[in-house]
Amino acid sequence: MTDDAMGRPRPEPGPSGDPISLAPAAPISFAGAISFGPDAAPVVAEPGSRNDAGSSDPVEGKLLIIGSGPAGLTAAIYAARANLQPIVLAGSTPGGQLMITSDVENYPGFPDGIQGPELMAAFRAQAERFGSRIIDVDIERVDFSSRPFRVWARGIEYRGDAVIVATGASALWLGLESETRLRGRGVSACATCDGFFFRGKEIAVVGGGDTALEEATFLTRFATKVHLLHRRDSLRASKIMVERAFAHPKIEVHLNTIVAEVLGDSRVEGVRLVTTTTGEQRHLPLDGLFIAIGYMPNTDLFRDILEVDEKGYLVVRDESGSQIEGVFIAGDVHDHRYRQAVTAAGEGCKAAIDAERWLELNATPSSSALAGQG
Repeated sequence: MTDDAMGRPRPEPGPSGDPISLAPAAPISFAGAISFGPDAAPVVAEPGSRNDAGSSDPVEGKLLIIGSGPAGLTAAIYAARANLQPIVLAGSTPGGQLMITSDVENYPGFPDGIQGPELMAAFRAQAERFGSRIIDVDIERVDFSSRPFRVWARGIEYRGDAVIVATGASALWLGLESETRLRGRGVSACATCDGFFFRGKEIAVVGGGDTALEEATFLTRFATKVHLLHRRDSLRASKIMVERAFAHPKIEVHLNTIVAEVLGDSRVEGVRLVTTTTGEQRHLPLDGLFIAIGYMPNTDLFRDILEVDEKGYLVVRDESGSQIEGVFIAGDVHDHRYRQAVTAAGEGCKAAIDAERWLELNATPSSSALAGQG
Protein backbone atom coordinates (compact mmCIF):
# COMPACT_ATOMS: atom_id res chain seq x y z
CA MET A 1 0.00 0.00 0.00
CA THR A 2 1.26 3.46 -0.72
CA ASP A 3 1.87 6.18 1.84
CA ASP A 4 -0.89 8.38 0.51
CA ALA A 5 -3.53 5.74 1.10
CA MET A 6 -1.93 4.14 4.14
CA GLY A 7 -2.25 0.51 3.05
CA ARG A 8 -0.65 -0.85 6.19
CA PRO A 9 -1.99 -2.51 9.31
CA ARG A 10 -1.87 -0.38 12.41
CA PRO A 11 -2.30 -0.70 16.16
CA GLU A 12 -6.00 -1.00 16.77
CA PRO A 13 -6.86 1.27 19.64
CA GLY A 14 -10.34 2.66 19.10
CA PRO A 15 -11.46 5.65 21.11
CA SER A 16 -14.62 5.60 23.16
CA GLY A 17 -17.68 6.73 21.29
CA ASP A 18 -20.82 5.37 19.70
CA PRO A 19 -21.42 1.74 20.72
CA ILE A 20 -22.55 0.82 17.23
CA SER A 21 -20.97 -2.60 17.55
CA LEU A 22 -19.48 -4.92 20.09
CA ALA A 23 -17.13 -6.70 17.68
CA PRO A 24 -13.62 -6.59 19.18
CA ALA A 25 -10.54 -6.20 17.03
CA ALA A 26 -9.01 -9.30 18.58
CA PRO A 27 -10.29 -12.09 20.77
CA ILE A 28 -10.93 -10.96 24.31
CA SER A 29 -8.95 -14.00 25.33
CA PHE A 30 -5.50 -12.54 25.70
CA ALA A 31 -3.53 -15.77 25.83
CA GLY A 32 -2.76 -18.23 23.09
CA ALA A 33 -0.44 -20.47 21.21
CA ILE A 34 1.78 -18.42 18.95
CA SER A 35 5.49 -17.99 19.36
CA PHE A 36 8.24 -16.46 17.29
CA GLY A 37 10.70 -18.40 15.22
CA PRO A 38 13.70 -17.09 13.29
CA ASP A 39 13.19 -13.77 11.52
CA ALA A 40 10.12 -13.07 13.65
CA ALA A 41 8.03 -15.61 11.76
CA PRO A 42 5.06 -16.71 13.86
CA VAL A 43 5.15 -20.37 14.85
CA VAL A 44 1.97 -22.02 16.07
CA ALA A 45 2.58 -24.13 19.16
CA GLU A 46 0.71 -27.37 19.56
CA PRO A 47 -1.74 -27.35 22.45
CA GLY A 48 -0.91 -29.56 25.40
CA SER A 49 -1.56 -30.15 29.06
CA ARG A 50 1.98 -30.66 30.31
CA ASN A 51 4.68 -28.27 31.33
CA ASP A 52 8.12 -28.00 29.75
CA ALA A 53 9.43 -30.84 31.89
CA GLY A 54 6.74 -33.17 30.57
CA SER A 55 4.72 -33.33 33.79
CA SER A 56 1.59 -31.66 35.07
CA ASP A 57 3.27 -30.38 38.24
CA PRO A 58 2.88 -26.67 39.08
CA VAL A 59 5.38 -24.30 37.47
CA GLU A 60 6.75 -21.90 40.05
CA GLY A 61 8.48 -18.53 39.70
CA LYS A 62 9.00 -15.29 41.56
CA LEU A 63 6.97 -13.22 39.10
CA LEU A 64 4.20 -14.04 36.64
CA ILE A 65 3.53 -11.59 33.80
CA ILE A 66 0.23 -12.01 31.96
CA GLY A 67 0.39 -10.49 28.48
CA SER A 68 3.16 -9.93 25.95
CA GLY A 69 2.59 -6.53 24.37
CA PRO A 70 4.93 -3.60 24.98
CA ALA A 71 3.89 -3.42 28.65
CA GLY A 72 4.31 -7.12 29.40
CA LEU A 73 7.61 -7.57 27.57
CA THR A 74 9.14 -4.39 28.98
CA ALA A 75 8.18 -5.63 32.43
CA ALA A 76 9.85 -8.93 31.57
CA ILE A 77 13.08 -7.20 30.50
CA TYR A 78 13.33 -5.22 33.73
CA ALA A 79 12.26 -8.12 35.93
CA ALA A 80 14.69 -10.54 34.34
CA ARG A 81 17.55 -8.09 34.83
CA ALA A 82 16.57 -7.99 38.50
CA ASN A 83 16.87 -11.78 38.69
CA LEU A 84 13.15 -12.25 39.28
CA GLN A 85 13.07 -15.09 36.73
CA PRO A 86 9.76 -13.90 35.23
CA ILE A 87 7.37 -16.30 33.56
CA VAL A 88 5.46 -14.54 30.77
CA LEU A 89 2.11 -16.07 29.82
CA ALA A 90 2.15 -14.51 26.39
CA GLY A 91 -1.41 -14.59 25.12
CA SER A 92 -3.26 -15.49 21.94
CA THR A 93 -1.70 -12.55 20.11
CA PRO A 94 1.86 -12.34 21.43
CA GLY A 95 3.22 -8.87 20.84
CA GLY A 96 -0.14 -7.20 21.29
CA GLN A 97 -1.59 -4.71 18.84
CA LEU A 98 1.77 -4.07 17.19
CA MET A 99 1.71 -7.54 15.65
CA ILE A 100 -0.87 -6.26 13.16
CA THR A 101 1.07 -3.06 12.50
CA SER A 102 3.40 -2.59 9.59
CA ASP A 103 5.09 0.81 9.84
CA VAL A 104 5.65 2.15 13.35
CA GLU A 105 7.02 5.66 12.98
CA ASN A 106 6.43 7.17 16.41
CA TYR A 107 8.38 4.77 18.63
CA PRO A 108 11.57 6.51 19.81
CA GLY A 109 14.90 5.29 18.48
CA PHE A 110 13.79 4.39 14.95
CA PRO A 111 14.12 7.51 12.77
CA ASP A 112 13.18 5.56 9.64
CA GLY A 113 10.39 3.62 11.35
CA ILE A 114 10.18 -0.09 12.05
CA GLN A 115 7.73 -2.88 11.29
CA GLY A 116 5.46 -3.69 14.23
CA PRO A 117 6.21 -7.44 14.28
CA GLU A 118 9.93 -6.69 13.99
CA LEU A 119 9.75 -4.32 16.96
CA MET A 120 7.90 -6.84 19.12
CA ALA A 121 10.24 -9.66 18.09
CA ALA A 122 13.09 -7.46 19.33
CA PHE A 123 11.22 -6.86 22.61
CA ARG A 124 10.79 -10.60 23.01
CA ALA A 125 14.38 -11.48 22.14
CA GLN A 126 15.65 -8.92 24.64
CA ALA A 127 13.41 -10.31 27.38
CA GLU A 128 14.55 -13.86 26.63
CA ARG A 129 18.19 -12.79 26.52
CA PHE A 130 18.02 -11.80 30.17
CA GLY A 131 16.28 -14.99 31.22
CA SER A 132 12.54 -14.41 30.83
CA ARG A 133 10.59 -17.59 30.24
CA ILE A 134 7.89 -16.90 27.67
CA ILE A 135 5.09 -19.44 27.31
CA ASP A 136 2.43 -19.00 24.62
CA VAL A 137 -0.67 -20.35 26.33
CA ASP A 138 -4.26 -19.34 26.97
CA ILE A 139 -4.91 -18.67 30.62
CA GLU A 140 -8.16 -20.12 31.87
CA ARG A 141 -8.53 -18.85 35.43
CA VAL A 142 -6.64 -17.12 38.19
CA ASP A 143 -6.58 -17.23 41.99
CA PHE A 144 -5.15 -14.14 43.69
CA SER A 145 -6.67 -14.92 47.12
CA SER A 146 -3.32 -15.89 48.68
CA ARG A 147 0.37 -16.23 47.89
CA PRO A 148 1.72 -17.74 45.86
CA PHE A 149 -0.71 -16.38 43.30
CA ARG A 150 -1.95 -19.01 40.89
CA VAL A 151 -2.81 -18.99 37.20
CA TRP A 152 -4.02 -21.97 35.17
CA ALA A 153 -3.36 -22.51 31.47
CA ARG A 154 -3.89 -25.69 29.44
CA GLY A 155 -4.15 -27.81 32.53
CA ILE A 156 -0.91 -26.45 34.04
CA GLU A 157 -0.84 -24.41 37.24
CA TYR A 158 1.61 -21.49 37.34
CA ARG A 159 2.55 -19.98 40.69
CA GLY A 160 4.21 -16.64 41.44
CA ASP A 161 4.90 -14.50 44.50
CA ALA A 162 3.88 -11.46 42.46
CA VAL A 163 1.88 -10.90 39.27
CA ILE A 164 1.82 -8.19 36.63
CA VAL A 165 -1.40 -8.01 34.59
CA ALA A 166 -0.71 -6.52 31.15
CA THR A 167 -3.46 -8.01 28.99
CA GLY A 168 -4.25 -4.88 26.97
CA ALA A 169 -7.49 -3.84 25.30
CA SER A 170 -9.13 -4.46 21.94
CA ALA A 171 -10.74 -1.92 19.65
CA LEU A 172 -14.37 -2.37 18.71
CA TRP A 173 -15.21 -2.64 15.03
CA LEU A 174 -18.33 -2.60 12.90
CA GLY A 175 -18.13 -6.32 12.21
CA LEU A 176 -18.19 -6.04 8.41
CA GLU A 177 -16.25 -8.47 6.23
CA SER A 178 -15.17 -5.61 3.99
CA GLU A 179 -13.96 -3.64 7.01
CA THR A 180 -11.81 -6.57 8.15
CA ARG A 181 -10.42 -7.13 4.65
CA LEU A 182 -9.40 -3.49 4.26
CA ARG A 183 -8.14 -2.98 7.80
CA GLY A 184 -4.74 -1.36 7.45
CA ARG A 185 -5.53 -0.52 3.82
CA GLY A 186 -7.47 2.61 4.54
CA VAL A 187 -9.50 1.35 7.52
CA SER A 188 -8.05 2.38 10.88
CA ALA A 189 -9.06 2.86 14.51
CA CYS A 190 -6.26 5.27 15.43
CA ALA A 191 -6.26 8.83 14.11
CA THR A 192 -3.01 9.73 15.86
CA CYS A 193 -1.35 6.67 14.30
CA ASP A 194 -2.59 7.05 10.75
CA GLY A 195 -3.87 10.57 10.19
CA PHE A 196 -0.62 11.65 8.54
CA PHE A 197 -1.13 9.17 5.70
CA PHE A 198 -4.32 10.93 4.60
CA ARG A 199 -2.91 14.33 3.87
CA GLY A 200 -4.96 15.87 1.08
CA LYS A 201 -7.52 13.04 1.13
CA GLU A 202 -11.24 12.78 1.88
CA ILE A 203 -12.06 10.48 4.80
CA ALA A 204 -14.80 9.54 7.26
CA VAL A 205 -15.07 8.85 10.98
CA VAL A 206 -17.73 6.53 12.44
CA GLY A 207 -18.99 7.42 15.92
CA GLY A 208 -20.92 9.99 17.89
CA GLY A 209 -19.13 10.35 21.22
CA ASP A 210 -16.59 12.91 22.38
CA THR A 211 -13.61 10.92 21.20
CA ALA A 212 -15.10 10.38 17.75
CA LEU A 213 -15.51 14.12 17.42
CA GLU A 214 -12.00 14.67 18.73
CA GLU A 215 -10.72 12.22 16.11
CA ALA A 216 -12.64 14.01 13.38
CA THR A 217 -11.30 17.39 14.45
CA PHE A 218 -7.74 16.05 14.66
CA LEU A 219 -8.01 14.57 11.17
CA THR A 220 -8.94 17.93 9.67
CA ARG A 221 -5.24 18.80 10.04
CA PHE A 222 -4.53 16.40 7.18
CA ALA A 223 -7.71 15.63 5.24
CA THR A 224 -9.46 17.94 2.83
CA LYS A 225 -12.80 16.83 4.25
CA VAL A 226 -13.96 14.62 7.13
CA HIS A 227 -17.40 13.00 7.08
CA LEU A 228 -18.73 12.14 10.55
CA LEU A 229 -21.11 9.17 10.33
CA HIS A 230 -23.46 8.48 13.24
CA ARG A 231 -26.34 6.02 13.41
CA ARG A 232 -28.57 8.06 15.72
CA ASP A 233 -30.49 11.28 15.15
CA SER A 234 -28.21 13.28 17.44
CA LEU A 235 -24.60 13.13 18.55
CA ARG A 236 -23.87 11.86 22.06
CA ALA A 237 -20.80 14.02 22.55
CA SER A 238 -20.64 17.00 24.89
CA LYS A 239 -22.39 20.15 23.73
CA ILE A 240 -19.20 22.08 23.06
CA MET A 241 -17.75 19.27 20.95
CA VAL A 242 -20.97 19.04 18.93
CA GLU A 243 -20.96 22.79 18.33
CA ARG A 244 -17.36 22.68 17.16
CA ALA A 245 -18.05 19.80 14.79
CA PHE A 246 -21.03 21.46 13.14
CA ALA A 247 -19.14 24.74 12.86
CA HIS A 248 -15.95 23.28 11.40
CA PRO A 249 -15.70 23.97 7.65
CA LYS A 250 -13.99 20.64 6.95
CA ILE A 251 -16.44 18.43 8.88
CA GLU A 252 -19.75 17.24 7.43
CA VAL A 253 -22.06 15.44 9.88
CA HIS A 254 -24.29 12.60 8.62
CA LEU A 255 -26.92 11.57 11.20
CA ASN A 256 -29.13 8.47 11.01
CA THR A 257 -26.42 6.88 8.89
CA ILE A 258 -24.72 3.51 9.11
CA VAL A 259 -21.90 1.97 7.08
CA ALA A 260 -23.20 -1.13 5.31
CA GLU A 261 -20.04 -1.89 3.32
CA VAL A 262 -16.52 -0.58 2.82
CA LEU A 263 -15.80 -0.35 -0.89
CA GLY A 264 -12.52 -1.16 -2.62
CA ASP A 265 -10.36 -4.12 -3.58
CA SER A 266 -6.82 -3.40 -2.37
CA ARG A 267 -7.58 -0.14 -0.56
CA VAL A 268 -10.55 1.92 0.59
CA GLU A 269 -12.30 3.65 -2.28
CA GLY A 270 -15.54 4.55 -0.55
CA VAL A 271 -18.41 3.31 1.61
CA ARG A 272 -21.97 2.20 1.03
CA LEU A 273 -24.20 4.04 3.48
CA VAL A 274 -27.73 3.32 4.61
CA THR A 275 -30.08 5.94 6.05
CA THR A 276 -31.68 4.35 9.11
CA THR A 277 -34.96 6.26 8.83
CA THR A 278 -35.72 5.55 5.17
CA GLY A 279 -33.52 2.62 4.19
CA GLU A 280 -32.08 4.70 1.36
CA GLN A 281 -28.63 3.58 0.20
CA ARG A 282 -25.90 5.73 -1.29
CA HIS A 283 -22.20 5.51 -2.10
CA LEU A 284 -19.73 7.98 -0.65
CA PRO A 285 -16.26 8.09 -2.29
CA LEU A 286 -13.49 8.09 0.34
CA ASP A 287 -9.80 7.35 0.77
CA GLY A 288 -10.00 6.32 4.41
CA LEU A 289 -12.37 5.22 7.16
CA PHE A 290 -11.69 5.64 10.89
CA ILE A 291 -13.72 3.63 13.39
CA ALA A 292 -14.21 5.41 16.72
CA ILE A 293 -16.89 3.41 18.50
CA GLY A 294 -15.08 2.17 21.56
CA TYR A 295 -12.65 -0.22 23.22
CA MET A 296 -12.99 -3.47 25.11
CA PRO A 297 -10.41 -4.01 27.87
CA ASN A 298 -9.23 -7.60 28.21
CA THR A 299 -10.32 -7.94 31.82
CA ASP A 300 -12.92 -10.71 31.80
CA LEU A 301 -10.91 -13.07 34.02
CA PHE A 302 -10.16 -10.34 36.56
CA ARG A 303 -13.50 -8.55 36.96
CA ASP A 304 -14.51 -10.47 40.07
CA ILE A 305 -11.02 -10.25 41.56
CA LEU A 306 -9.59 -6.82 40.74
CA GLU A 307 -11.31 -3.46 40.82
CA VAL A 308 -12.61 -2.15 37.49
CA ASP A 309 -13.92 1.29 36.58
CA GLU A 310 -17.22 2.13 34.90
CA LYS A 311 -15.74 1.31 31.48
CA GLY A 312 -14.41 -2.06 32.59
CA TYR A 313 -10.74 -1.08 32.81
CA LEU A 314 -8.63 -2.18 35.76
CA VAL A 315 -8.12 0.46 38.44
CA VAL A 316 -4.51 1.28 39.31
CA ARG A 317 -3.43 2.36 42.78
CA ASP A 318 -0.15 4.13 43.52
CA GLU A 319 1.21 4.13 39.95
CA SER A 320 1.04 0.40 39.16
CA GLY A 321 -0.58 -1.43 42.09
CA SER A 322 -4.01 -2.95 42.59
CA GLN A 323 -6.12 -3.48 45.69
CA ILE A 324 -4.33 -6.82 46.13
CA GLU A 325 -0.82 -6.53 47.50
CA GLY A 326 1.63 -8.09 45.07
CA VAL A 327 -0.61 -7.79 41.99
CA PHE A 328 0.44 -5.03 39.62
CA ILE A 329 -1.13 -3.56 36.47
CA ALA A 330 0.44 -2.11 33.31
CA GLY A 331 -0.57 -0.89 29.87
CA ASP A 332 -3.84 -0.58 28.01
CA VAL A 333 -5.70 -2.94 30.34
CA HIS A 334 -6.14 0.16 32.50
CA ASP A 335 -5.08 3.04 30.22
CA HIS A 336 -8.00 4.30 28.14
CA ARG A 337 -6.47 7.71 27.59
CA TYR A 338 -3.13 7.36 25.81
CA ARG A 339 -3.11 3.85 24.29
CA GLN A 340 0.36 4.12 22.82
CA ALA A 341 3.13 1.54 22.67
CA VAL A 342 5.62 3.89 24.28
CA THR A 343 3.36 4.67 27.25
CA ALA A 344 2.57 0.97 27.68
CA ALA A 345 6.28 0.17 27.70
CA GLY A 346 6.86 2.84 30.34
CA GLU A 347 4.13 1.36 32.50
CA GLY A 348 5.66 -2.10 32.14
CA CYS A 349 8.93 -0.67 33.44
CA LYS A 350 7.17 0.91 36.43
CA ALA A 351 5.27 -2.28 37.26
CA ALA A 352 8.45 -4.37 37.19
CA ILE A 353 10.31 -1.93 39.44
CA ASP A 354 7.39 -1.83 41.85
CA ALA A 355 7.08 -5.62 41.84
CA GLU A 356 10.82 -6.05 42.52
CA ARG A 357 10.73 -3.62 45.45
CA TRP A 358 7.56 -5.19 46.84
CA LEU A 359 9.09 -8.66 46.69
CA GLU A 360 12.16 -7.43 48.56
CA LEU A 361 9.96 -6.11 51.35
CA ASN A 362 7.90 -9.29 51.47
CA ALA A 363 10.58 -11.88 52.10
CA THR A 364 11.30 -12.69 48.48
CA PRO A 365 15.03 -12.25 47.88
CA SER A 366 16.26 -10.54 44.76
CA SER A 367 19.85 -10.47 43.65
CA SER A 368 19.74 -7.03 42.06
CA ALA A 369 17.75 -3.85 42.16
CA LEU A 370 15.86 -2.45 39.23
CA ALA A 371 15.98 1.16 40.25
CA GLY A 372 18.35 3.14 38.11
CA GLN A 373 18.62 0.57 35.32
CA GLY A 374 18.20 2.29 32.00
